[in-house]
Amino acid sequence: MKNIAIIPARGGSKRIPEKNIRLFGGVPLLVHSIQYALANSEIIDAIYVSTDDLTIKKIALAHGAKVIDRPASLSGDLQPTISALKHVLETIEDTVDNVILLQPTNPLRPQNLLKEAFEIYKIGKHNSLFTVTRNHQKFGKIIDSKFIPFNYAIGQRSQDLEPLFFENGLLYITKASLILEEIIISETAFPLEVNHIFANIDIDTKEDLDYAEYLFQKNITHNS
Repeated sequence: MKNIAIIPARGGSKRIPEKNIRLFGGVPLLVHSIQYALANSEIIDAIYVSTDDLTIKKIALAHGAKVIDRPASLSGDLQPTISALKHVLETIEDTVDNVILLQPTNPLRPQNLLKEAFEIYKIGKHNSLFTVTRNHQKFGKIIDSKFIPFNYAIGQRSQDLEPLFFENGLLYITKASLILEEIIISETAFPLEVNHIFANIDIDTKEDLDYAEYLFQKNITHNS
């Protein structure tokens, strides 16, 4: 069985210019995902960074990843992640069984997450797995200037809400055969619940980056 990690990291970013190479915890943002993959070498056989950017390519190579040059046609703002993953599989010569997607915008992950997730993935013979987190907020819609509750009744306590979950982006594991069919999360994918503070980090804005840096420094201090 061959398992590869793919880290999609294109050069363009509108909200945070050069986001994937912004320093975070003293190293470029995407390096955290490379380091996480390297720390799980008993599971991951090879690490690929898919990018259209020369600087990202140099950083990825310097930190132990292989690089797949992503064509401009697959690097636009509207291109889905699956297109980069499929391109990697179609480019490399190795036979791949499973793809582990690590998004560079999720630089903080619980240390044993991949080990626990991959064990569940194997034992359950799942074709895909992704991480989710429970949300405790009260949602509603505004219709004709009126607020209409969506997942609760007015006055209901938040702890009594019917559980809702969001896709947190921490980790995805998918059969390579599904990726080639342009599927990351299958209809039967296993949703692994991860209720950890890191699950709230998905860097898209400067505020997200500042909050992630705060958690990173707090975690380093706590474990030092």
